[in-house]
Amino acid sequence: MSNEAVIQVENLSKMYKLYNKPMDRMKEALGLSRKKNYVEHFALNNVSFQVNKGETVGIIGTNGSGKSTILKIITGVLNPTAGSVKVKGRISALLELGAGFNGEYSGIENVYLNGTMIGFSREEIDAKLQDILDFADIGDFVYQPVKTYSSGMFVRLAFAVAINIEPEILIVDEALSVGDVFFQSKCYRKFEEFKKRGKTILFVSHDLSSVGKYCDRVVLLNKGEKLAEGDAKEMVNLYRRVMVNQLDDNQSLKETEKEPDESSMSNNLNLNPEVLEYGSRKAEITDFAVYDEDGIISNVIEKGKKFQVKMRVEFREEVNDPIFAFTIKDLRGTELTGTNTMYENSPVTPKRVGDVQEIIFTQKMSLEAGEYMLCLGCTGYAEGDFTVFHRLYDICNITVISDKKAVGYFDMFSKVTLE
Repeated sequence: MSNEAVIQVENLSKMYKLYNKPMDRMKEALGLSRKKNYVEHFALNNVSFQVNKGETVGIIGTNGSGKSTILKIITGVLNPTAGSVKVKGRISALLELGAGFNGEYSGIENVYLNGTMIGFSREEIDAKLQDILDFADIGDFVYQPVKTYSSGMFVRLAFAVAINIEPEILIVDEALSVGDVFFQSKCYRKFEEFKKRGKTILFVSHDLSSVGKYCDRVVLLNKGEKLAEGDAKEMVNLYRRVMVNQLDDNQSLKETEKEPDESSMSNNLNLNPEVLEYGSRKAEITDFAVYDEDGIISNVIEKGKKFQVKMRVEFREEVNDPIFAFTIKDLRGTELTGTNTMYENSPVTPKRVGDVQEIIFTQKMSLEAGEYMLCLGCTGYAEGDFTVFHRLYDICNITVISDKKAVGYFDMFSKVTLE
């Protein structure tokens, strides 16, 4: 790694005009209105950073922070409103995979089309064609029009073109999770190969475990501005606070170590606005939280570390044997794990009207890195019949981060011995 800057972003801004009505846009375009009929929205505001040769730099931030916008400006897809970008070297960008493909052309014709658009000669593409076809592994479909491809074949070919053209600078935007698990594994191996060979990589991802594993340095964006820049772990920890609104607009970085709002635990979490809840409400879940190993309320948990699920339940009627539960599901709705006080043989005393019970489940996070949903419940038996008092489905997300990959949903933390 050298100190030679190959990507230099200086005071970069991108402003969009937001009109209330289409007619206002037309009036301005025709010069028929003297007053300003739009609101200025800055997708980026005065952002500066640089990427050195041979360095892997990550860009993280919440949705709408400007990550994809900055990549599109660097690759020439968008023009900035102010500021400048200087790039030294040939770029291959994994942004919108297959955006330059022609549906009427065959796979091979699109390989040459896409490679030419990136700036490679036909001779250079000839030399790489077999590597591209081997990587995509879509068989004789390469001779068919891409409009006949499944979505999986389409992204495999697009990724194979972008990753095998041998760029000097690789720009990746959420593209390493395409295809099935085997193709994803191949993509990550190629990515690691690039890094080992000293290629320059600019990497944008919501997969914080990959950011922590691959990036030498991380830039944190928030609402279009650069909030901070530094070591990957430090930036991921700061990002966790941004995700749960523990960093105010005018708050300095030194003030972020404040205690969460204990008066309402869930206010410190990223909540699902479309949560499904139901039940008789004889008992009601009035508050809850997820705590990481450091005792901080957070949606982000590190794999292999201890974490807690805590909930507060208030009783509106008498309940003799309440059961308190939590479940973690994947994004498709499959229940992956969970438990309740009955399974854990935890003694629960009968509850009277007005009683408040706090329940804490403490466990080790064994789920593989990824996004999951949390469900909470309070159930029991009324006159011998199983009754749901209150359930909250998909109340919030849990993001699991890790610097160690495993296959499937769970890591069994295996130990390998070679004899």
